[in-house]
Amino acid sequence: MKHDSNSLIDALVDELVPVRPLRRAEGGALVLAATVLTGLLVLAINGIAGNVLAGAVSPMFLLANGLLLLLGVAASASTIAMASPRVGNRHDGTGWALAMAAVFPAVTLALLAAHRADLPHLLDVAAGWHCLVEALLSSLVVAGALLLWLRRGAPVSPRTAGIHLGVAATALGTAVYGLSCPAETIYHLGIWHALPVLVGGLIGRIVVPQLLRW
Repeated sequence: MKHDSNSLIDALVDELVPVRPLRRAEGGALVLAATVLTGLLVLAINGIAGNVLAGAVSPMFLLANGLLLLLGVAASASTIAMASPRVGNRHDGTGWALAMAAVFPAVTLALLAAHRADLPHLLDVAAGWHCLVEALLSSLVVAGALLLWLRRGAPVSPRTAGIHLGVAATALGTAVYGLSCPAETIYHLGIWHALPVLVGGLIGRIVVPQLLRW
């Protein structure tokens, strides 16, 4: 019986090969490279906005894009960590960053409610939809990099990983696309530069788990 057990164990491990462990620093470098590549593509296709080129951006521009960058970094770190599950892993950083970033669109919605008569002018729907589409497209490279990283690992909660991936990719993609967006009012930034993150999180929750089956 002992001989049979040893044979069974030998058969189970016969085809196993060592796998190089995932290092979070490598995941961070991958996301950084994807973000830089996204920036180069965005600037090559759309150019840089005049106010950014002149260094005359508004405080609203800095606040909105700073919050998006913070959220993108936090969500990327969470996504990278989820590829290597371990006891004690926490992802509170993304929640706090999301809460801080949500303040901006919340204030915007309050201002829009107070100026309902001017909604068509304040929202500029045509320009807004253009920004939404461009921001989502600008998120694809980072999303692909994070998906590749997750597929190398073994995330135990694909839906949660998908949400974090979607938020990370769209937050970074939108912040990078902001370099080409000439609009910098609180109404535009608070709605049309926040909406891609919501859409990205929903898409990530639905699509990513289908790509992580193992």
